[in-house]
Amino acid sequence: MGALKRQVSHGRLKVLLVVSALVLVALVLRAIDLQVLSRDFLTQQGEQRQVRTLTESAYRGMVTDRNGEPLAISAPVQTAWANPKDLLEQRDRWPELAEALQVDADWLAERIEARASREFMYLRRHMLPAQAEQVTALRVQGLGLTREFRRYYPHGETTSHILGYTDIDDRGQEGVELAFNDWLSGAPGAKRVLRDRHGRTIRDVASIRPARDGRTLRLTIDQRLQYLAYRELKAAVAEHDAQGGSAVLLDARTGDVLAMVNQPSFNPNNRGSIRSELARNRSLTDSMEPGSVIKPFTVAAALDAGIIDPNVTLDTRPGTMRVGRLTVRDFRDYGVIDLTTLIARSSNVGATKLALDMPPDRFWQVLHQAGFGQSTGTHFPGEVSGRLRDFPTWREVEQATMGYGYGLSITPLQMAAAYTAFANDGQRIPVRLVQTADDLREPAGVMSPETAQRVLAMMEHTIGSEGTARQAAIDGYRIAGKTGTSRKSGPGGYTEDRYISSFVGLAPASDPRFVMAVVIDEPNAGTYFGGAVAAPVFRNVIGSALRMFNVRPDAMPEIPMQFAAEREGST
Repeated sequence: MGALKRQVSHGRLKVLLVVSALVLVALVLRAIDLQVLSRDFLTQQGEQRQVRTLTESAYRGMVTDRNGEPLAISAPVQTAWANPKDLLEQRDRWPELAEALQVDADWLAERIEARASREFMYLRRHMLPAQAEQVTALRVQGLGLTREFRRYYPHGETTSHILGYTDIDDRGQEGVELAFNDWLSGAPGAKRVLRDRHGRTIRDVASIRPARDGRTLRLTIDQRLQYLAYRELKAAVAEHDAQGGSAVLLDARTGDVLAMVNQPSFNPNNRGSIRSELARNRSLTDSMEPGSVIKPFTVAAALDAGIIDPNVTLDTRPGTMRVGRLTVRDFRDYGVIDLTTLIARSSNVGATKLALDMPPDRFWQVLHQAGFGQSTGTHFPGEVSGRLRDFPTWREVEQATMGYGYGLSITPLQMAAAYTAFANDGQRIPVRLVQTADDLREPAGVMSPETAQRVLAMMEHTIGSEGTARQAAIDGYRIAGKTGTSRKSGPGGYTEDRYISSFVGLAPASDPRFVMAVVIDEPNAGTYFGGAVAAPVFRNVIGSALRMFNVRPDAMPEIPMQFAAEREGST
């Protein structure tokens, strides 16, 4: 019996030893499989659980002025992101995370819970470096940082209407940022990275495609003149308690936009404060009936049409004229006047007589060639063409009012561009806002060289001691220009107390280098005449521009006048 028990025990021991040996062999084989045979596969599987594909932001191209001064640049910032599933397992860390992100704790909790089924969410976009360091120091699992770029505008409100702004994803929303978004944007890249459980990048795994940075965009504006124009326009709008205003300064020889400003303005660095009514570039998007600034073109059209000669006199007595049911009025009875007096004193009656004596097609041709009723070609978002109806549809009263600037609408940029014809022997120079090599547009012939020179000389008298724009005069330089004061239309017709005050001038008149248009919308304090409201802006900006560009002063001969002195009153 005892021998039998010993035999059974010995058999069990053998079985146990065999089983143990088999288990040991299995473990060894499994270890060999894991460590040798399947090592590469398992390593790859482990890395795939931590490998992420990241987008590499492209650097948005810089915008500069004509001299290379930066107007819009992109600065690197950090954006915090997280896997909501990881954050849901660390609710105790939410309060300190909210504090580091500088957000409300309840808002953060609600945001995480609403995205519980996702694997990615933004926590805070575009953080400053110091704040990003605080977030990183928390070492929260599933939280990471990625580099992005934030747009910055060094000159703020001064250039905002030209540049526009970008959204949080660096896409252009207004201005040249929108118009040239593809040029500036470049293309984002992509790469695979290995991250630890805290979301920190351990190493780059592979580059999928490199980021392609955007290209630099050089504008035609001169930031020095842009600032001067902005400062003077803002002061004028405030002084006259106006609703707004615009000013456009052109290089008379090339058509380059040297400055373009509007009021009210906005700060593009503060997206939260931007409102659509502030963001529009009034110089291009708002059209108006120009009023008396159109009269030099009326005179030029009449001269080129051959219906008058330069020495003609016009009888404007008694200072009024009936056209159908319309009564055209001058500020006072100017009597018998010549063309110089018509422009300098801004006679509506004289301009009406010229307009009605002209064949409609000849008058329309000059206005059309001056650029009215068509885009200036800047490619700026929202630019309007204004309104110039085809001459076959004109009624007599419409042709009459067009002679002194009613019945058509133009923008401040169109106004300035049209006046380049007087600076270039009758050729209107195409305007441009961006310096490009492929602008092949040709000048447009508006009037003959002789007519352009004659009318330019006539406009010098507007600045003389007895003209309507005495406040546009600049010591040492001959200035030519024309004032405008037009009534605004309302539901019941033209209003009696809402005006647009304007002035367009050329300097120096002896060899024009600059053309500038100034428009003040609804001045409410003091006078509303263009010569008193808009002309001083021209004087202050152009006076500095002439010195800045080292334009030689003129010898100033006395300009004779054939009419008596009069205080401001006509447009």
